[in-house]
Amino acid sequence: MPKIELLDGRHDRTGFDCGVTALNNFLKATARQHARKGISRTFVLTEESDEILGFFTLTLCEIIAGDIPAKLAREYPAHSLPAVRLARLAVSRRHQKKGYGELLLADAVSRTRLIAGQAGLIGLLVDAKDESASRFYQRFGFTTISSDTLQLFMPIGTILSI
Repeated sequence: MPKIELLDGRHDRTGFDCGVTALNNFLKATARQHARKGISRTFVLTEESDEILGFFTLTLCEIIAGDIPAKLAREYPAHSLPAVRLARLAVSRRHQKKGYGELLLADAVSRTRLIAGQAGLIGLLVDAKDESASRFYQRFGFTTISSDTLQLFMPIGTILSI
């Protein structure tokens, strides 16, 4: 049974390959450093071994109200607003097309809901790597937030209703 847990030293990062060099390098060389420094948290999907099937990274951020869809922006003051950023999400090439991306995304949304209950935020942001990734996020309720279709946003109202 797959499980999602915080990345730590027992997880084998060396063999992970999602097909995107920047994501592979982040997991292998940077994710644990960022955790130690309090910059972000990376969560990994594993099964019975400590092989990483996929991962995602969350961090806090600010967004200007004018950068979110106008319908939502009217609800907020016109300055920087708190949000969570889904900084990275990847599934190992060997385990793609098994629903693991959806499982990781659902967990990221769930953790965002928990953070909102403790600290307050307006939603979840993601910068998709490409158009295919953008379509993936849009299938789950994210909307583009600018003319750049790779920047997406899920409002807290949507997150709380899931």
